[in-house]
Amino acid sequence: MVPRLRILVGVAPKPWDNRAMADEQNSETGPQASENQVVDAPEVSGEAHLAGSYGGSEAPEVGVGPFPGGAEEWPRLEGGELDPRYDAELLELGDRRNVIDSYRYWTMEAIIADLDEHRHDLHIAIENWGHDFNIGSVVRTANAFAVKEVHIIGRKRWNRRGAMVTERYQHVRHHVDAPAFKQWADSENLVVLGIDNIAGSIPIEGYQFPRNCVLVFGQESTGLTPQAQVIGRDILHITQFGSTRSINAGAAAAIAMHDWILQHGNL
Repeated sequence: MVPRLRILVGVAPKPWDNRAMADEQNSETGPQASENQVVDAPEVSGEAHLAGSYGGSEAPEVGVGPFPGGAEEWPRLEGGELDPRYDAELLELGDRRNVIDSYRYWTMEAIIADLDEHRHDLHIAIENWGHDFNIGSVVRTANAFAVKEVHIIGRKRWNRRGAMVTERYQHVRHHVDAPAFKQWADSENLVVLGIDNIAGSIPIEGYQFPRNCVLVFGQESTGLTPQAQVIGRDILHITQFGSTRSINAGAAAAIAMHDWILQHGNL
């Protein structure tokens, strides 16, 4: 048997965050967001995983420490008060979150507000009927490409492990089923496009994406449900050349999003 290579990216816990961690053994995914609400889920640290990857020794520190120069050098406005984008506790204690350097020491609210200024018109929808672990990976990629909203179709609770806390900065909307989602998409004048390698699907290579559209992804093992297959204008597939029947759902979502970005992204 060929051993699996696991690449683990850790996010150290925030020292100022005293909120209780979700008991993942007793719930499907922890707290849920209401419709069109930015998710404020507990941050799950990767510190223990990293320590294990380093043979039990101390894992390398991630993020940045206290703001250089102390309080006297903190970013301030002309009147001397702290720039409202910044978090005093982060400046004092350091910022170990999974954010890009330009957002270091910012409050979560300030990051969300800044992202909202340049989110793309692309929406992503994911069917959630079997607690698929790939959903978190799709959400993380959606955050990386600054999509406007992520839509969960089906069960409201979803597996956040692969999201690496990026759902905190993303607008997430829930829909009870595919017809309800389609009704909402039509009300927003969004073109619905399915992603699955089923009979009759169209190659994604060279496809001209509408700017205002939503890409719908199914579960890892089953793909799009029959309900989801009939709500879209087209169903697209990623051309493959090997022996495997399908690409991992998280990888397929990343490819499809990037194809849209190449045509309409803020490059």
